[in-house]
Amino acid sequence: MGEITVVGSINIDIVAFTNHYPKHGETVFGKKMMALPGGKGANQAVASARLGKKVNMIGSIGRDLYGDNVINSLTAKGVNTSYVKRVDDSSTGCAIITVDQTAENTMLVVKGANDNLTVKDIQTAFSTINNSKVLLVQMEIPEEAVIESMIQARNKGMFVVLDPAPADGITERALQYADLIVPNKQETKQLTGIDVIDLDSAHQAAEYFNQIGIKNSIIKMGDKGSLVYDNGKTEYVKAIPVTAVDTVGAGDSFAGALASALADGANLVASVKFANIVAALKVTKQGAQKVPSIDKINEFCIKRGISHYLLEVPNHKLV
Repeated sequence: MGEITVVGSINIDIVAFTNHYPKHGETVFGKKMMALPGGKGANQAVASARLGKKVNMIGSIGRDLYGDNVINSLTAKGVNTSYVKRVDDSSTGCAIITVDQTAENTMLVVKGANDNLTVKDIQTAFSTINNSKVLLVQMEIPEEAVIESMIQARNKGMFVVLDPAPADGITERALQYADLIVPNKQETKQLTGIDVIDLDSAHQAAEYFNQIGIKNSIIKMGDKGSLVYDNGKTEYVKAIPVTAVDTVGAGDSFAGALASALADGANLVASVKFANIVAALKVTKQGAQKVPSIDKINEFCIKRGISHYLLEVPNHKLV
């Protein structure tokens, strides 16, 4: 079983559900509110753990009630939290999220303690991490911590997956250390200036990344599927149609599932197909960390006549 290390944000999500977003200066009544564990790093770590992987989480939280909640949740979901830092002078990160009747969301993130993760913290953690096959990292923590984690991972022979999200946090300096990047349409435009509207424009973006040294990319196009670019070879992977309830965490579920498949030795296209299934099932549930179990994934695939790499390996068992 391949081990995964995730370096990234850990937040509490304050989620409000409403029929429509308020306009500037307007007050509307929502339907319900929930406080849920979140953060791109934590969401991706939980996704990988739910899929049977041993996962190390490196991040920073406050020494507060929300910090207690999120670390207890991570531990309960099977994530190793021994590398999670706790600080006294910053509150646990918080995302204020609004989900409308179409299941689309807007998000305001206050990074809080996530900004306290340092290069030294990364070095200390990696000094005792020796068996991970994949590093999964995003851009909701300081750039120096992101880059140091990628350098440390490469030095240990890990495959480095960068989810360059959110778009506001992207820095081009981090791209040079990635073995694979997985941007969505907004992040692709931020990085390349190319507006991805179809397969041709997605291919142009992938070629752009290739020219600056990134040989592997997955251009995510939402309900239009994904373009997989693997060392000059491209393949289109269709989206899986489902009725969405909550899209918060869909990209994180995709990234966590992708890392899980790669850690198992699946090729890039097979890994993307598996990640698509997991992300599709996630959006049918409320909560960023509502990742389906392998049994639920298999049940869904059998009903839909879909295959994935685990079903194709005889007697494959997840520990």
